[in-house]
Amino acid sequence: MVDFKDALIDLLGAEQVIDGDAALTNYAYDWWPVAAKWRNQGKTPLKPDMVARPQTTADVARIVTLANEHHMALTPWGAGSSVTGAPMPLNGGLTLDLSDLNHTLNINETNLTVTAETGKMGYILEAELNELGYTLNHSPQSLDRSTVGGWLSTRATGQFSSKWGGIEDLLVGFEVVLADGSVVCYETGPRMAVGPDLRHVFVGAEGTMGVITKVTLQIFRMSEHRIFETVTFDKLEDGLAVMKEIMQRGLRPFLVRFYNPTEARHAMQDKSFEKCVMFLGFEGMPSLAEAEYQVAKSIWEGYPTDILGPAAVEAWMDRRFDFSTVENILRNPGGLAETIEVGHYWDGIEETYHRLEEALSPYADEVLGHFSHVYPQGTSLYIILLGQCADDAEAEANLLKVWETAMTICLQTGAAISHHHGVGVARKDFVRGALASGMTVLERVKGAMDPENILSPGKLGLDA
Repeated sequence: MVDFKDALIDLLGAEQVIDGDAALTNYAYDWWPVAAKWRNQGKTPLKPDMVARPQTTADVARIVTLANEHHMALTPWGAGSSVTGAPMPLNGGLTLDLSDLNHTLNINETNLTVTAETGKMGYILEAELNELGYTLNHSPQSLDRSTVGGWLSTRATGQFSSKWGGIEDLLVGFEVVLADGSVVCYETGPRMAVGPDLRHVFVGAEGTMGVITKVTLQIFRMSEHRIFETVTFDKLEDGLAVMKEIMQRGLRPFLVRFYNPTEARHAMQDKSFEKCVMFLGFEGMPSLAEAEYQVAKSIWEGYPTDILGPAAVEAWMDRRFDFSTVENILRNPGGLAETIEVGHYWDGIEETYHRLEEALSPYADEVLGHFSHVYPQGTSLYIILLGQCADDAEAEANLLKVWETAMTICLQTGAAISHHHGVGVARKDFVRGALASGMTVLERVKGAMDPENILSPGKLGLDA
């Protein structure tokens, strides 16, 4: 360890290497609620031994080469905004803080692409594009606290994905440093049929296959017109049927969110609200947005509904990045809050919802649920728990039980154990069950790409 540290300082300079205990503690926690309980208790079970702050891709390549030579575990870090423990090292070692790789390198207004370094904060990149009349149309709740690289690493998606897709759909190409320090550039253009699509070796790999340093993404002209609507339903199954019909009829609303009555009270900001509620948004050229809205309206008019107008959705749009409810609960001694997102086909999502709601209710005062990120084949489901325990130790223990219970139910019902938050630490013990025989492929790819197992060892359920 000492030899590696000395070599690292020789390579980068002392100012780019962090090894003080207090400073390292900043890299021991992300936004996973279990980590919040660790922080409250002063526990640091997943703290790196040192941190390096590269300034360029060349720096990253030299650091990775050195780590490989010294068999040193290396875990990439973007902004630390994961809610599953993804950037926290399982085996100590070196954390690679990529936040200084934060430049926008090119905005191509002919091809509608943007190239940026992966330490670029999402909200800054989006603001730069907006000034020119463009947008990523990628709007995760973490937009103001996450990096472009973090989106790729966790296979993220955003609130407008029902129309624009997840980060994998926006990805055109990237530059990645492999475990031996070699640098690979890969770009597909609009589409390419030259062997397997190598993008997907790295997207969602959570740093286990390489360190992505640059990325090229699609961008879009900002929409001319938006239409919002709020629709209430007496029955959960009716709302799900409307969502399914909207997507299977070929409509693509940019916003579809359907809340159970408990979360509807929060979404409507009305403690007396007792129905399920759906938020919808359509955008594009005015005539097209209006046409989609009218067809969607004809679908929900076939069910008992009330139409409340755009105000509630517009209010949600203004506060959609606000995570303070969960944050404030977690700061309190004994506060318990958790968000678990999964996905399933239409014929399995309702059973999964009811089983999760019933099984997780004993751990929380409120069980919120909503369906969003919608496809012709199915939808994602969020279960949000809010509660209070006797102390942080009990909250930590209950959160771990919540994860075990939820993941077990998902495996039993055939649901995807994550829709877009990724695996991290929270789900690592359930990946083998989720991938089944596919785990063999993941293990063989990892073994070929990183034979010394230095890149994020233990993540994705792989051997540490």
